[in-house]
Amino acid sequence: MVAATIMKTADQLAVDGPIRRVLVANRGEIAVRVIRTLKRLGIESVLAVSAADRDSVGARLADRAICIGPARATDSYLRIGTLIEAARGVGAQAIHPGYGFLSERAEFAAACEANNLIFIGPTAEQIERVGDKLEARRCAEEAEVPIAPGGQVDNLPAALQMAETIGYPVLIKAVGGGGGRGLKRANTPDELKSLFDLASSEALAAFGDGRVFVECFVTQGRHVEVQVLGDGESVIHIGDRDCSTQRRYQKLIEEAPAPHLTDAMRRDLHASAVRFSKHINYRSLGTIEFLVDVARQRFYFLEMNARIQVEHPVTEQISGLDLVAEQLAVAQGHRLRLTQADIQLEGHAIECRINAEDPTQDFRPAPGRLKAAQFPTRPGIRVDTHMEAGAMIPPYYDSMIAKVIATGSDREQARRLLESALGEVRIDGVLTNIALHRAVLATPEFVEGGFDTGFLGRFLAGAGAAAFGQPALKP
Repeated sequence: MVAATIMKTADQLAVDGPIRRVLVANRGEIAVRVIRTLKRLGIESVLAVSAADRDSVGARLADRAICIGPARATDSYLRIGTLIEAARGVGAQAIHPGYGFLSERAEFAAACEANNLIFIGPTAEQIERVGDKLEARRCAEEAEVPIAPGGQVDNLPAALQMAETIGYPVLIKAVGGGGGRGLKRANTPDELKSLFDLASSEALAAFGDGRVFVECFVTQGRHVEVQVLGDGESVIHIGDRDCSTQRRYQKLIEEAPAPHLTDAMRRDLHASAVRFSKHINYRSLGTIEFLVDVARQRFYFLEMNARIQVEHPVTEQISGLDLVAEQLAVAQGHRLRLTQADIQLEGHAIECRINAEDPTQDFRPAPGRLKAAQFPTRPGIRVDTHMEAGAMIPPYYDSMIAKVIATGSDREQARRLLESALGEVRIDGVLTNIALHRAVLATPEFVEGGFDTGFLGRFLAGAGAAAFGQPALKP
């Protein structure tokens, strides 16, 4: 694991610069996560909150909280001008966007720069390049990173021709965004005809960009990603993660390192991620996502997330790094303090996202007030949360309650520890997916590891619903 002296140097670099006060332009557990590092470093934190979050844990933890608008995100967290005005008004030198909301909006990074504010993230140009999926594919090709067969299609006839060329099944994907929106699988020409316009309409509604492209669908695909850190010139990787346990293309369980990769495959994934990032002179923390074709032992570039990830704790647990501190150090204008040889990864970490939702009803969100919120506190367990007894889970935002992360000397120890720790979590007042997590962790397929992205769907379609038992989910 990285030595404590290196960690101390990271803290020194993170505070050695112009940043003395940061506006945290986000909410929930990531806001709390960022604020805790700022406090440890002695950097003042100001949390931008909507009316719904005035009394949140983050608002109390920050040195100051400022209300930026009504509850709905479109009236608060997504208003660039309001956030810029708030940052200037409180005398902040920088803005941390967290993940989601405006974290990957090039115009937000550009607005920060135009107002002499440091955007704790990549440049606006980099966000724009990787945010456009077709441009990102082109960058991957230039960097000699494998991409899946496919390409942009302007209309249905072109989509049908592309699908015929690369073979069914295919995915229709939004050019301007991700997160499962505008993403459709077509197994036949008839399905492609019925889904093409729907995918384009969803993409337009979600991202303001109706462009789509068609890509081959890998039947046995694993979602593996590589954490990168760059300073605009140098880039290193901080290992890999597996995020194949997904529902509706949304990650549910993540782990690091990714299990059952050959040494050659792992080296190639790491090298490809670094090559791509160097090609665009990437600055800040980022993640390169790949689809691993299990049957053919190949991998393809999916996209780059130009921000901190929800699942970053599993990388922190096996590397000993504070990734927010590393992000701040680069934002202060420092060159990377670490070389690739300095990164030493030890052990295994698995993370479960605990959400207020009903898995038996297609994961329908279940907002409400928490009557109780108790989490385990013991060696090997980390809990990232913004919730406590009495807190309200509003209907306006993501329904995440907490992330529970277990770290062990190997994968099986981490898995057993996490399964046990989840049994100690007590959430009353809302439905949650805790029982589902425990059931999934105990399945032979998960225990073995190396499963594909269809794993959770197969589990739910089979004996899954009976296994995790709806009564156990009721408050």
